[in-house]
Amino acid sequence: MAARRCRSGRALVLIEIRRARPEDGPGVGDVWLDAWYATFDFPPSHPDDDVRRWLAEELLPEHESYVAVTPEGLVVGLMALSDGMVEQLYVAPDHHRQGLGTRLLDLAKECRPDGLELYCFQANTRARHFYEDRGFVAVARGDGSANEERQPDIRYAWRPA
Repeated sequence: MAARRCRSGRALVLIEIRRARPEDGPGVGDVWLDAWYATFDFPPSHPDDDVRRWLAEELLPEHESYVAVTPEGLVVGLMALSDGMVEQLYVAPDHHRQGLGTRLLDLAKECRPDGLELYCFQANTRARHFYEDRGFVAVARGDGSANEERQPDIRYAWRPA
């Protein structure tokens, strides 16, 4: 995948998006947990070490997974796809609003041109606006009984024009 320039503070850095590798597991864990704690006022449903293990040993190898990586090899974003779902999409908080989420989501649309769905917690208004601004439409709302965090969620869908 091509590297593109993203603004990080005052400097422009090249961020490459590529398929995730086993050695990306620790960085993926850092991004996921940092983004979670910067976004939500409730904890993940599992301890941090269990989240890290699940990401590295289950999510990455079992899904079509991608990472956004700096030239120094620092993972700053992740996305995991299943057949028709964006299972996970997280960007490190210090790389928000630099286009990485859009690049990852555009890649997801390219990989799944017939359409995509995803879930988002209702409390995550930033992500909700992000998805809606990129063509996703709310198709269902849940009361939290179907997810481990017990948080109300929204199912979004994107269908090509």
